[in-house]
Amino acid sequence: MAHKMTFGQFFKKMRGKKGLSLRRFCIENNLDPGNISKMERGLISPPQSREKLEQYVSYLEIKKGSDDWYEYFDLAAAHTGKIPDDLMEDDELVKKLPLVFRTIRGQKVSKEKLNKLAEAIRKS
Repeated sequence: MAHKMTFGQFFKKMRGKKGLSLRRFCIENNLDPGNISKMERGLISPPQSREKLEQYVSYLEIKKGSDDWYEYFDLAAAHTGKIPDDLMEDDELVKKLPLVFRTIRGQKVSKEKLNKLAEAIRKS
């Protein structure tokens, strides 16, 4: 079974890509190393506010719209058990979420419904 990446682990990995120790990263960005360490180890949750998440992602220099950008925000949302805000803003997608959940759970879904979902995803 594959190891599940947590928000904290991802944060630490991205900080490491910058070649910064925890202490150096926190000094450069005026952050509390104790809190960032706890977050990286999963002892405290990622920030709840979009503003704070965006502040941290800028410190990590993750390019907006990149795969890392989406993974960062998706992992933060997953940690809280929420669907990412940008997905919830799409009314058509939200209507299809029950189908997605049934499919993920392995419940039977008609081929027609799956084809419609795939087409909707392609158009997004």
